[in-house]
Amino acid sequence: MTVHSISNSSPALFSATKEQRRLEKIFTVIYPDSKAASRAVANDIADLIRQKAASGKPTVLGLATGSTPTSVYDELVRLHREEGLSFKNVVTFNLDEYYPMQPDSLQSYVRFMREYLFDHVDILPENIHIPDGTVARDKVADFCMMYEGKIQSFGGIDLQILGIGRTGHIGFNEPGSKKDSRTRLITLDRVTKLDAASDFFGEENVPSKAITMGVGTILQAKRIILMAWGEGKATIVQKAVEGPISESVTASFLQEHPNASIILDDASGAELTRIKTPWLLGDVEWTETLTRAAVVWLSQTLHKPFLKLTDEDYREHGMGDLLIQRGNAYTVNIDVFNKMQHTITGWPGGKPNADDTHRPERAKPFPKRVLIFSPHPDDDVISMGGTLIRLVDQGHEVHVAYQTSGNIAVFDEDAIRFADFVRDFNELFGLEGSAASKKIYQDVTDSLRQKKPADVDTDAVQKIKDLIRRGEAKAACRYCGIPESRAYFLDLPFYQTGRVKKKPLGEADIQIMIDLLERIQPHQIYAAGDLSDPHGTHRVCLDALFKAIERIKHHEWMRDCYVWLYRGAWQEWGLAEIEMAVPLSPDELLRKRRAIFKHQSQKDSARFPGSDSREFWQRSEDRNRHTAKLYDKLGLAEYEAIEAFVRWKF
Repeated sequence: MTVHSISNSSPALFSATKEQRRLEKIFTVIYPDSKAASRAVANDIADLIRQKAASGKPTVLGLATGSTPTSVYDELVRLHREEGLSFKNVVTFNLDEYYPMQPDSLQSYVRFMREYLFDHVDILPENIHIPDGTVARDKVADFCMMYEGKIQSFGGIDLQILGIGRTGHIGFNEPGSKKDSRTRLITLDRVTKLDAASDFFGEENVPSKAITMGVGTILQAKRIILMAWGEGKATIVQKAVEGPISESVTASFLQEHPNASIILDDASGAELTRIKTPWLLGDVEWTETLTRAAVVWLSQTLHKPFLKLTDEDYREHGMGDLLIQRGNAYTVNIDVFNKMQHTITGWPGGKPNADDTHRPERAKPFPKRVLIFSPHPDDDVISMGGTLIRLVDQGHEVHVAYQTSGNIAVFDEDAIRFADFVRDFNELFGLEGSAASKKIYQDVTDSLRQKKPADVDTDAVQKIKDLIRRGEAKAACRYCGIPESRAYFLDLPFYQTGRVKKKPLGEADIQIMIDLLERIQPHQIYAAGDLSDPHGTHRVCLDALFKAIERIKHHEWMRDCYVWLYRGAWQEWGLAEIEMAVPLSPDELLRKRRAIFKHQSQKDSARFPGSDSREFWQRSEDRNRHTAKLYDKLGLAEYEAIEAFVRWKF
C-alpha cells in the first residue's frame, strides 16, 4: 500500500491537483523553503519513532550526509532537547563513506553524523552503523556483505532519507549503477569529486572511491524520502521525477518504489512542468507574472521575437485560453514586449529629472546612498561590477560591505609570499619589528609545510589570508572610484571557523548587519540572491540581510529603500524574473574585468572553482553577454552585455 505521509506542520507551497501532477512519476511535495521542508521531514521521522516505540519496536533509519539533511538533523535535535523525542529505540544505517577515510577526519561521515546528530541525542552507540572507511582493501567485499546482513537482521530499513547529486546519484550510486546493485566499493564520478572538492580543499585531495549502499539496498526500504534544495538541483530533479527510468539518473529508479516521496523547496522544483509551464497541463489563472513567463517561454521555444508570435503559436502550445482572455496574439505580444523593454535602464540609481513611471528605479532622491553587500570580497565586482561602476560614475554615494573575509579561498603559497614580503620589507628598511616579522614568516612556513590538506590554518595564517583578500577588495574599490572609508569588512562571525563548514547564523551576525544599515540608511541596497552558491555562504549572508531588514523595516528611512538582488558566478536570473537590466558597453565590460583582476589571489585558479573551469571574470562576461543575446532574440535592443537584478519587496 502506498502511504505518502508528509507532515502538515508546514504548508506546502504549491498544492497540486492530480491533473497537474500527471507528468510526475514520484509523489512530490514543494515547500516555500528548505527550512519548512526540513521541519516537515523531521516531524515525519519523529512520528515514526514515537509510533514504533509505543509498540515496543525499534525504528530503523537510513541516513544521508551532505548539506541537504543538516536542517532535518537540527530539527530532530531540537525535538529531542525540547520535546523529549528519544532515540533509544532507533537503529541507523548510513548510506555511504569515502574510501579510504579515517573516522576522525574532517570529511568523514562518521564525524559528520556525530557533529550534526549522534552527539546531541540519546541514541545507543551500538545502534549506529556507518560504512567503515578504514577496512583493509581485501576485506571490503566481506564488510559490504556483513553490512547488508546487518540491515536485514533488523528487518530492513523503515525509512530511508536521501539527497540527490548533480549527476542524479543517490548515495554514491553514480550513473551506470544497476537497479539491483548492493552495498559495494565504487569509483566516484568526476562531477561528484568536483562537488566535494571544497570540503577537501582541492579536487586532488578527494578520495577516488567510496563504499555505498546499492540502489537495490535503498529500494528495499519500506519508505523513502528524497530531499533537494536550491536551483542548482532543479534540472536533475525534473529528470528524476518526470523523465524515463535510466541508469544514467539513478534517482529515477525511485519511480518504481511503492512509497517514495520527493520533498523540494521552491527553487529545486522550478523545472517541474507544473511550476515552469503549468499551461501545458490544463487551465491556469493568467496573472501578469505567469503571462510574462509563458510568453518568454514561447518566444524562446519557437526562436521567435515577441512581436512575431502568432495566434496559432499560442494555440499550439497550450496558451489558447490566454488569447480568449486577452484578445489576440498582438495584444499579448506588445504588452509583454513593453514590460520587458521597461526593465532596461542605463540609470540603475534612477535618472534625475526624468519621468520614472515605467523605470525600475525612482528618479528621486538624487544622488542616492547605495549599499552593496558582497558575501565574499570579490562578489561585488564579479556579479555587478558594471552597475557598481555606473552608480559611482553617475554621482551616487556608493558603499560596499564585505560580509565575510573569504580567507579559506586563499592558497597557502600566497600566505607564504606575503609573509615573505613583510619580512624582507622590514629588513630592507631596517624597521622596528624586523625580528618579529622573521618569526612570523618562519611560523607560517612551518605550519603550512606540516599542514595536511584539510587541516585548519593557524590564527597567523588565517589573518594573513584575511589581509590578502581585504587588500584586493580595497584595490578594486579604488579602481571603481569608491574611497576606502566607504568599504566595510564585517567579518560576520558565522564564517570564522577556518573551515568550509560554517557556524549557524547567529544574533551577532544579524546585529552587525543592522548596525551598518542604520548607520548608512541607504536608498538602495544590493545583495547576492544567488541560491546556487555551492558552499552556502551566499545563502547565509542573504538570510542575515533578510533577518536584519525584518527587524528594522518599520523605520521611516526604510520606507524609501529598494532592495535589489543580483546573482553570483553560478547562475543568472531567468528572463521572466528580471526587473532591472543594466546594459554594459564594451568599454564598461572591460572596466569590470579590470576590477575583477584586482582580486589577484582568485584570478588564475580559484581554490574552490566548483564544476566550472573558467576563471571568474570569464564566467561573468559570458553570462552578461548571454543575457544580452537573450534580450536581443526576444526582439529587444541589442547590447554588448547586461547585468540583471530582481527587486525584493520586504
